[in-house]
Amino acid sequence: MQTDHPTHETTLPPPDFEEHCRAQFQVLAIDGGGVRGIFVAALLAGLEEDLGCTIVEHFDLVVGTSTGGIVALGLGAALSPREILQFYVAEKDRIFSGPNVVRRLRQLFWPKYPASGLERAVREVFGERLLGESIIPLVVPSYNLGDNAVYLFKTPHHPRLRRDYRVPMWAVAMATSAAPTFFPAFRLPEEHVRLIDGGIWANNPSIVAVTEAVSMFGRALEDIKVLSVGTTQSVSTRPSKLDNAGLIRWLRAPHVVEVLMRGQSVGAFAQLQHLVGARNAHRLDAPAADELRSLDRCDVRELIAKASHHSRLFSPVFESQFRAHTAPNYRPLYGPNAQGEVQ
Repeated sequence: MQTDHPTHETTLPPPDFEEHCRAQFQVLAIDGGGVRGIFVAALLAGLEEDLGCTIVEHFDLVVGTSTGGIVALGLGAALSPREILQFYVAEKDRIFSGPNVVRRLRQLFWPKYPASGLERAVREVFGERLLGESIIPLVVPSYNLGDNAVYLFKTPHHPRLRRDYRVPMWAVAMATSAAPTFFPAFRLPEEHVRLIDGGIWANNPSIVAVTEAVSMFGRALEDIKVLSVGTTQSVSTRPSKLDNAGLIRWLRAPHVVEVLMRGQSVGAFAQLQHLVGARNAHRLDAPAADELRSLDRCDVRELIAKASHHSRLFSPVFESQFRAHTAPNYRPLYGPNAQGEVQ
């Protein structure tokens, strides 16, 4: 597994370790799902506006994959969920651009979309802000295609994490969302590592989040509480003809992609419940018709309406389960905003 830190180093506790461990540790984990990040942003915006709070103030760690990684980076860049929602709505047609017939033909041999639209959008929203300038601890999964290795971008919230803080947020966004067949692989500037969408192994990153809480923050499993947010789930059932289907039938959209993403997500949440207990594992993932669930096309108004409905229903749960905890101020160990003796 490739991460920001070498595997031979000894894990050291972060500053104020004992004081930090007295309180509950709350994690927000956000799934991948392409343009359906609109649902997540609208959901979080609804919760903030209903409860009169700032969501990130109640989480000690935010972990997001693919579109969830972009949402997480937005929160780390001090954007409100409402501002992130506005970004998605304004940019979706320029990111996923071109005539539909041309795109379908192109996808047979090349990525469906050029990277230029996505890169322009994330550069515009994040500027040259570095990952190390995040206001909250972040973990953003990607995958190293060249070395067949897991790749995790992490803020400098532990003494071992000495590299990723220098990576621009826009580059992290490109790496975590480079979905195969939709976008080309992204080469990390200067290092030239070939990275693709973290959703191929951690579309629901809740287990990544718990692993980070235990290994890098030194937290006990019983102290960890997780809010896992999905980007809607299919209400369709898979036809019985798939039981004996071959390559052509399975490759017809959206069977393979949908089954793989759904299976990974369900499996991750089941493991999460076993690790931290059902009372500390909360999943918010609304059912939606397939026409709302495309990775690159959606009915924006319907998706926002669905998010509004489910944020209204979930508000009392957030109030009772998550709001009482306020995360301590995050102090990065390296980078332009670093405090203390470690620089």
